Amino acid sequence: MDVLIIAPEPPTYAHPGDAGADLVSAESLRLEPGQRALVGTGVAIALPDGYVAFVVPRSGLATKHGITIVNSPGTVDAGYRGEIKVTLLNTDASEPYDIAVGDRIAQLIVMPVSRANFVPVESLPDSVRGAGGFGSTGYQAPRAQEVGA
Repeated sequence: MDVLIIAPEPPTYAHPGDAGADLVSAESLRLEPGQRALVGTGVAIALPDGYVAFVVPRSGLATKHGITIVNSPGTVDAGYRGEIKVTLLNTDASEPYDIAVGDRIAQLIVMPVSRANFVPVESLPDSVRGAGGFGSTGYQAPRAQEVGA
């Protein structure tokens, strides 16, 4: 699939079979501990109808430096034509992180997307999970006596 792009440096896939193409920073900045910043990539794309791009964190940055994306995944709709920017957050409690122009800061995953036809009903059919929400697949909060033990 061809994606039209305007970019000083188009995203690239590091390895054959990779799902995410690396986005790089178009600016230099320092992220202090706990600080977040909107970082430009210089990339603008035109996705075909029926596709979406997701901006996701790079695992190495997250693991080694605590750098993540606040609104991950960031959604780039097919109709959006502006610059793709990434809201980075330094989760490290003590170390700042420097970003230089050209540093890989995120990944872009392009995928087909279906549009739902939402049908209003009075009730929903039963399922195995039912209305079970967070923790419904086995997480049990510690009891009071276990917490202090």
